[in-house]
Amino acid sequence: MSGPRKRLLADLPPGSESPLDHAVSSRDRDSMNMVSAAIRHRQVLLAFQPVMQARAADRVAFYEGLIRVLDETGRVIPAGAFMGAIENTELGRQLDTLALNLGLKALHENPGLRLSINMSARSIGFREWNQTLERWLKRNSTIAERLVLEITESSAMMVPELVSDFMDRLQMRGICFAMDDFGSGYTALRYFKDFFFDIIKIDRQFIQGIAEDSDNQAMTAALVSIARHFDMITVAEFVENEADADVLTQLGVDCLQGHYFGAATTRPHWLQDSALKKAV
Repeated sequence: MSGPRKRLLADLPPGSESPLDHAVSSRDRDSMNMVSAAIRHRQVLLAFQPVMQARAADRVAFYEGLIRVLDETGRVIPAGAFMGAIENTELGRQLDTLALNLGLKALHENPGLRLSINMSARSIGFREWNQTLERWLKRNSTIAERLVLEITESSAMMVPELVSDFMDRLQMRGICFAMDDFGSGYTALRYFKDFFFDIIKIDRQFIQGIAEDSDNQAMTAALVSIARHFDMITVAEFVENEADADVLTQLGVDCLQGHYFGAATTRPHWLQDSALKKAV
């Protein structure tokens, strides 16, 4: 063994970084710097993706608002490119707050809109996040009943008692909650029955290619059965083709989301309609 392979696999001095660790650290630093700059300059926006009713596929149940940031060149960067690096940091809390503010503003300006916004369980105690929510709820009393807050399964399971109490308080005010990535592997059923989520979004690992995968069909049917028992609406994410959509509908999934129905866009029809009215 010689050359680059030998150098990469050789023992490193104590305390030194491997080439892979260095690359990951460098990537994370770049991501954090990009997000920090975007937050500082308010270069943050939402992309909206429709969630369709499975048995009336031309009808939108609600939209999901997905956070995006602009880099220094003006490119729109999706959350998957940076969320892993910032989720456990103060930047993650600030980004959650900005996403909430953008979502509530959209709900305020569009009375017919229902919208879900993603948040981390870590933001539950973040003062600025809570102040943003309270400010908009006081300004417009109809927002609560049209707002869905999405919390990932893994995030919810970090502090289940805190999440459960948080949900109880806000559900009394009309806000709905969705568990994102349901079935990804973290949920303890002894906690799940105490959460009372309104919506379950089934993890993509069970959805993509489900028309050709009998194992995933069985798993999804089981997840749908659990959701029905707890009177929860089911959403299948990452639906990419007609065959998968048909199978999911047959399995009893309530709503479908994915590129087959529409990609996330920063220019939804209500913004385009508003721009057109102003132009006229």
